[in-house]
Amino acid sequence: MKKIFLTALILLLPLTTSAKLKIVTTIPDLAELVRKVGGDAVEVKSLARGDQDPHYLEPKPSYTVLLNQADLLIEVGLELEIGWLPVLLTQSRNPKMQLGQPGHLIASDHLRILEIPTGPIDRSMGDVHPMGNPHYWMNPKNGLIIAKNIADRLGRLDPTHATTYAENFKTWESSFSKRITQWEKELASVRGRTVITHHKSFSYFVDWADLKVEGLIEPKPGIPPTPSHILYLIDLIKTERIPLIITENYYDPKPARELSEKTGSKFLVLPTSVGGDSGVDSYEGLFQFLIEKMKGAL
Repeated sequence: MKKIFLTALILLLPLTTSAKLKIVTTIPDLAELVRKVGGDAVEVKSLARGDQDPHYLEPKPSYTVLLNQADLLIEVGLELEIGWLPVLLTQSRNPKMQLGQPGHLIASDHLRILEIPTGPIDRSMGDVHPMGNPHYWMNPKNGLIIAKNIADRLGRLDPTHATTYAENFKTWESSFSKRITQWEKELASVRGRTVITHHKSFSYFVDWADLKVEGLIEPKPGIPPTPSHILYLIDLIKTERIPLIITENYYDPKPARELSEKTGSKFLVLPTSVGGDSGVDSYEGLFQFLIEKMKGAL
């Protein structure tokens, strides 16, 4: 009996010691940061692709399976995923994934959240996020805080590799901080310039880059522009001499193109996530891409 027990233990041991944490993220940017700090000790998959609108992802049975088998879910939070993630969590039947459990991380801890509304909110105001703008990963300095949050949670769930996660974070923090410093020097020539964006996806980027959003193509969050709003923007762009109109790659580009054609301002379709363009395959690559495009247009 003792021999059988020892044999079973030996067979089980390699599986136990080599098992990787299975992690699911809602957006690819969070998955990229997990890879930075988790290294070979984790397996990570993102539910949304970089070219999809993370507000309105269509729930699929395959997502439920991923969540059922995962050790950790990392979401953006601030109600970005409220339209599709809660139903997936319920269907996953994974108690570790539920809100408030160690296997559920909202990545926004310790971040300065922009555009938190004041006063009453109702549906007439559009798809307003009552807890503030959730697109916080668009500031590279926030990426450092998000990665630290992830490293801490990985260490809590997997104490065996806690030191590795902490060291991986420190290594990446050092190299990425140097990239941020270089990018800030590159952006010096366009500081203070004004832009029009479709949605408030770029609020954190322009806050960091010291640009200014003068107007939005959406008259209200999630609401397409009316003809009268387009006319208002045309007048605004001409009057204020706004040089650049930006639309996120998952929105209809027609309104931004029309504004460009009628005002002469430049027009860019830009990604807001890793994988949102063929030239954006990493978190660092996302910012390098955005900076090069905006500098070229401004």
